[in-house]
Amino acid sequence: MDFIKLLKEEKLTLIVSLPENNLELAKAALEAGADVIKVHINVEHRASKTHFKSLKEELPVLKEMVTLCKLYKKSIGIVAGGHEKIPMEEIEGIIKIGFQFISIYDKHMNPEVLSKDLYKMVAIDNEYNLDYVNAINSLPIDVLECSIMAPETYGQPLTVREIIQYKAIRNTTDKPMVIPSQRAITPEQCIILQQIGVNAVMIGAVVTGKSSSSIYKATSDFRKVIDTFNNKEKDKCIH
Repeated sequence: MDFIKLLKEEKLTLIVSLPENNLELAKAALEAGADVIKVHINVEHRASKTHFKSLKEELPVLKEMVTLCKLYKKSIGIVAGGHEKIPMEEIEGIIKIGFQFISIYDKHMNPEVLSKDLYKMVAIDNEYNLDYVNAINSLPIDVLECSIMAPETYGQPLTVREIIQYKAIRNTTDKPMVIPSQRAITPEQCIILQQIGVNAVMIGAVVTGKSSSSIYKATSDFRKVIDTFNNKEKDKCIH
């Protein structure tokens, strides 16, 4: 399904950010009900402690994962790197492989990427401010990833303070919003994110762990809670 159309549905979208570019992990997430898969290259991933190599080095498995997602009729996107020197040739390669969206921190994204023919998910960090978020509304950015937690707080419980921060951002931008599991978000808490207008929750290593079995279980748990809540809401509307 088209990534942006999916995000604009009323039901919270479930994205699984894989801790490793591994076909079995992708299959576990998809079998468990992930709507979208996200993979990585050119980055040392903070939460999973995984070193992701270049596009060329990761190419065989990435092609297999794109094919797998097409088989399941699910979207797949890619983090192109964790620095500001990502070669534009790699961006072109990402498009050719068939990724629906690219995900990069604002401070790492070459402005040339904004004109490329794929969806752009731009991540902001804990140095953001709301004036800055407001400016995003007038730029060709398709999705805002709110990676706004300080790194030293990764894995801590989600509290109302973070909900207030997310809601302030929601009130400032009309772009689809994705909340990553920098905090240890529970399935039940993700419903609160939907209720404040968040479009997607993206669960990664902090929540899913790094094995196929733990990824399957975590994804299944989130899928069940999201579906149960939204089915009840649908029943209310019918009656």
